Formats: sequence, structure tokens, C-alpha cells
Amino acid sequence: MSTMRAVYITATGDSSILKVSNIPKPVPKPNEVLVKIHFVGVNFGDTLYRAGKRAFSLPGVLGAEASGEIVEIGSDVTHYSVGDRVALLGGATYAEYTVVRDDLIAKVPDGVSYEKAAAALAIGMTSLGLVKLGYEVKKGDWVLIHAAAGGIGLVLCQLCKQAGAHVIGTTSSDTKAEMVKRAGADHVLNYKTHTNDQVFAQIEKLTNGRLVHVVFDSVGADMFDLSLRSTRDFGTVVEYGIASGEVPPFNLLRLGEKSTTLKFFNLHVAIATREGFTSLANEVLKLVEDGKLDLNISKIYTLDQVKEVHDALESRQTIGKLLLKIQ
Repeated sequence: MSTMRAVYITATGDSSILKVSNIPKPVPKPNEVLVKIHFVGVNFGDTLYRAGKRAFSLPGVLGAEASGEIVEIGSDVTHYSVGDRVALLGGATYAEYTVVRDDLIAKVPDGVSYEKAAAALAIGMTSLGLVKLGYEVKKGDWVLIHAAAGGIGLVLCQLCKQAGAHVIGTTSSDTKAEMVKRAGADHVLNYKTHTNDQVFAQIEKLTNGRLVHVVFDSVGADMFDLSLRSTRDFGTVVEYGIASGEVPPFNLLRLGEKSTTLKFFNLHVAIATREGFTSLANEVLKLVEDGKLDLNISKIYTLDQVKEVHDALESRQTIGKLLLKIQ
């Protein structure tokens, strides 16, 4: 078959532009493999590309994460074979097939399902990168995780708790708070029913006035001031997203008040080499295989329900990881 079904967009905009079309099936270049996709991991970043808030090459197929089976390999590929079960981070995954460079895929262990493999890499590798490269979380650390009920937030809670840290999560509802507690958070604070000043007061009380060693913040503008205030002397703020918008310009002298370290973690930098990708991917998939990482897959949609899944993500009412089932 020379064509495939895919979410192919010719312009950016709201979710109404998402349509499933028939387009030519891609052909792998020498350093690429062709993957028959089974499940797609859907991420909030996908909505930003669709809306034109991040650079996206038009026309094109959305998506950046999936699991499936290799059905064709390029002439230079030596690490993989036809029939391998793989998870991948690459472009154009909202489709029945995709091509991806062979340094952006990982073999899926026999004990890991296609569903879990599709959910594992983006949130798992980001979370693992945050606690190893963004700030090395250690036993006894106090950690503050914003948006703790999101896909990455829930994995961060698990990893930080496994490292022996004291975990504080923030979220927007009591339902989400219960899920965050199950993921390992010691304390959960609701930022919808409390002002940032009230949330800060609770953090101050929980830590006996010493505040936290590190804040992991994917929210951006709405939480940035709270993040800075919540760190102790020589604490660290690790930004890794801007769900509420970009952080406005600020005076760098604010960091000097407590000798705060400010970082922005970008997974693409961490996996820029084959070694970097393989190391993080294999460790994440091993944690999943060993039952040490719950990926919190909350709902699986069909490809034809792509508009529905984007609307759900943008409503900020989702919990855990969302997938698209392709075949």
C-alpha cells in the first residue's frame, strides 16, 4: 500500500484544523527506519505546534512519540532489524507509518506493551533527565513539583520519592491531588483554591521555614515568582515548559537574593547524541519493565478522535498520559 492515513495539516490554528487524510507513505532514507505505528503518545507540546506557538514546518504530520514495529530499514542502519518492536521520539507520528532516524529509537523489552512503550519516552526521559541532569535529586531533599498531576509531574513524583526526597506537589483539584499522592507525593497543595501567597505559606510551614532544594516547573509565567520564592539559599529552579505562557523579563539580581540557580531543561539537548538518547531511553524502559514506573495512561483515543484529545489537553482537565491507537 503506497498511501496511509495521517493527521496532515496545511496551516496552524485551533483544533478544528485537525483532519485525517490519505497521504503517501514515507520512504526511509539510508539512516532511517520505517515504523508501522501501533500507539502514539500525545503531549501538550503537540497542541502548541498545531496552534503555531512553536515552529512547525508546514504542511506536515503532527506528533513526536510512538511505538510500533520496524517494517523497513535504510541501507546504513545496523543497530536494528525488520520486525523489531521499538519506541521512538521523532516527527510525524499521528499516522499509520512514520520514518525516524535510527538514533531516535529504542528496542522495547518483551515485558513492555506497545501502549506502555508509546507512553514512556517523552514523559519518562524528560522526568529522568530532570532528576539527573537538571538537578540531581538526593535522599533528604525537599522537592516542589508544579502541575504534579500531569504526565511528567506524576512520573517526577515517583522518581523523586524513589530517590528518598520529600515531595510537595501542586495541582488544581482534589481529584488530581489523590492521584498525585498515589504517585508518591508527601504533600499536595491546591493552587486553584489558594493564592500563590497562601501556597507559599504552606510550603514554608511544611519545611519549617527552610523552603525547598529544587522546584520543577512546567507552568512558566503563572508559577515563576512562586518558584523563586520557594527555594532555600543556594536552591535551584528547573523550568521545563511554559504551559501558562513565557516568563516575563526580570532583574537577574533577584537570583542573587538567595544565590538561586535557574535552569531550563530541554530534553532535545540531552538526547542530541545516540549515547544520550539510548542511555535515557533504555533506563526508562527498564523501569517500566520492572514495574517501578507507573505511566498513568488515563485514556486511549482513536486517530479519528484527534480533535477530542487536543481539546482535552487544552482544557487542563486531563490526568496522566493520553494515547492514540493507530492499529
